[in-house]
Amino acid sequence: MFSYKKAKNVLALTAALSVLCSQSVFAATLELDLEETIQRALLTNPSVKIAEYNRKAAKADYSAAKSARGISISLNHNSTRGGYADNQEDILSGASLGKRIGNNHSNSITASLPIFTGGELQGQIGQAKANYRSMLSAEEQAYNEMKETATTGYFNMLNATNMKALRQESVDRLQAHLDNVIAQYNVGIVARADVLRSEVELANAKQNYITASNQYDVAEATLNNIIGTPLGTTLLLKDRLQYEPYENDMAYCLAYSEQHRPELKQAEYGVDAAEAALVVARSGHMPKINAVAGNYWGGSDSDGNSNWPGDDNEHWSVGITASMNIFDSGVTWSKIHAAQENLAKAKESQRQIKDNVELEVRTDYLNLREAEKRITTTQVAVASAEEDYHIAVVRYQAGVGTNIDVMDAQEALTQAKTNYYQALYNYNTSKAALNTSMGVGVPVPEPRTFPEPVEDTAAQAADAQSAGTDAAAQTENAADGSAQAPANTADAEQPAAENAASTSTAAENGNTAAAEQTAE
Repeated sequence: MFSYKKAKNVLALTAALSVLCSQSVFAATLELDLEETIQRALLTNPSVKIAEYNRKAAKADYSAAKSARGISISLNHNSTRGGYADNQEDILSGASLGKRIGNNHSNSITASLPIFTGGELQGQIGQAKANYRSMLSAEEQAYNEMKETATTGYFNMLNATNMKALRQESVDRLQAHLDNVIAQYNVGIVARADVLRSEVELANAKQNYITASNQYDVAEATLNNIIGTPLGTTLLLKDRLQYEPYENDMAYCLAYSEQHRPELKQAEYGVDAAEAALVVARSGHMPKINAVAGNYWGGSDSDGNSNWPGDDNEHWSVGITASMNIFDSGVTWSKIHAAQENLAKAKESQRQIKDNVELEVRTDYLNLREAEKRITTTQVAVASAEEDYHIAVVRYQAGVGTNIDVMDAQEALTQAKTNYYQALYNYNTSKAALNTSMGVGVPVPEPRTFPEPVEDTAAQAADAQSAGTDAAAQTENAADGSAQAPANTADAEQPAAENAASTSTAAENGNTAAAEQTAE
């Protein structure tokens, strides 16, 4: 016999199982503060790794250039087999010697030491050294830029959290107002137009929430990409955007950048490399002198001689070789002219980079101060908008205000909070950008392992169970033929505190690369 209760239970169980099966792969969760976010990015991001490999390769080239000043030893061996096409005869005895087919061997070992190269070796060493130091500065720059990227990504997600919570707050306010309007309409106090207008504003607010929720998901995936975790990882950020006064003035920022900005160091080393290249080019007109020593042994086994050191056919030599280019059709002069032009270009590039650095520092500093001023003004605007909204609601409930007044006040409040959060975000990101443009370094992290994201299976299972229960309830309502309005299922995120975290002042670069640079 058909039982409605049994059928309802079966449907509920089926819905719950389907939801659980669809969530068999649970999302991982990872808690992060700003410092750990930066450290993860520095240790895992490919751009930092590439800069590290470039530095190591340049160091190897520098070592090779210095080693060229020492003794070089080469060992050579040649083996051939041959003879004559016809039989050979001894001229004196007339005896037949045959075709004289045999193996011929020659061996030599030679040592060479450069004595004078006209500046060629010194120039090559200078080039390699300048390039190595440039790569050290490039690595430092990569670390600083990655710190800014990670910091900005972290702040992007914090700002997205604020905006998502704000849009949810707007939905909640408009929903409460709509409930009040409907209640008044049912007793004939307000017109149908007020209900319709309130419904439209609520629908618009829900659309804005959907957009904010998507922006939050994008910011979360972007931050996962920066720190090298799976893009689907759920990130729980421990910090909040907040205002912390910046005490340094522009003069200090400019002076600091002149001493610490990696690009300025790179430009200086670029000039050094160009000057060394000019020395190498000019060495083409200078003599080359080397001290050499060698030992040779060899012979043919067709005459019964052996081919090893100590035999009668062994000989040695010690001496000095000298060479000098007399005429090369202008090749050397062309190389010198090219090196001179490259040196002039390097100096001009150095001047351009210096001007660009100063412009970046000034721009980031002014943006910081602008955002700082906007934080103060938007805080005042938020307080006024909140008071205005509460007044509009009270007046409407008392029958002396209009629905439009409430809608306008709600929109003004949402906009005021949006402006405040944006000013707070701009202030913190401008501070991060200013630190980068000044060349404020970041200590290179020691190789370490970080906690892996944990699968939040309990929470996921609870959500699945809840979803299954909701599905069963909807099935029951459908069977009863009753209409049910869809519930608001938007997640209510904790709004970010209005006075919450910015970047702390970073320490000067204390990385190993900088220490190597100083040592050189």
